[in-house]
Amino acid sequence: MKTFVQGLTLSALLILPVVAALKVADPAPDFSTRASLAGKEFSFSLRDALKKGPAVVYFYPSAYTKGCDLEAHTFAENKEKFDAAGATIIGVSADSIERLNAFSADPDYCAGKFPVASDPDHKIADSYNLKAQNGPAGMKDVRGTEIGHAFIERTTYVIGKDHKIIATLSSADDKLSPDQHVTKALEIVQKLGK
Repeated sequence: MKTFVQGLTLSALLILPVVAALKVADPAPDFSTRASLAGKEFSFSLRDALKKGPAVVYFYPSAYTKGCDLEAHTFAENKEKFDAAGATIIGVSADSIERLNAFSADPDYCAGKFPVASDPDHKIADSYNLKAQNGPAGMKDVRGTEIGHAFIERTTYVIGKDHKIIATLSSADDKLSPDQHVTKALEIVQKLGK
């Protein structure tokens, strides 16, 4: 009987998620990384961004994929509203910096309006307790280019100047579409300014 109970307990632990996205009031891990804005590489620092106001750090699976393209385009369309609320936007994926240089400058997506950061070894995602999983072998993006990297789960964090998480928006938990991540994050940062 003891062996059965131990086996049952072990089975239950294996099906539970090992990590969960960071929650409201958790400290947001600082990070510095290579990023691209309008096709030009630079070093992005979350610590520096938070000196100016709140930050929206959004993790996404891959540039040039349908949902991620919609999300980037929606952030670009609303960039001035985020600016008016004093908020910085930074997208983070496992894409290479070369891929992000093209994506950040593309007028159909980031349109040169906000930076996207490269997290090829998933260190930033790991620090935020997010999973990265390999997609199907040989998967191609909307341009027909093989993706060749793991996908970080789509999750958006709104982070306050005090480095605390104000909101966590997760497609897995909240069933939000990529563009809803943008509208919800915008609502939150606009309320912070009031």
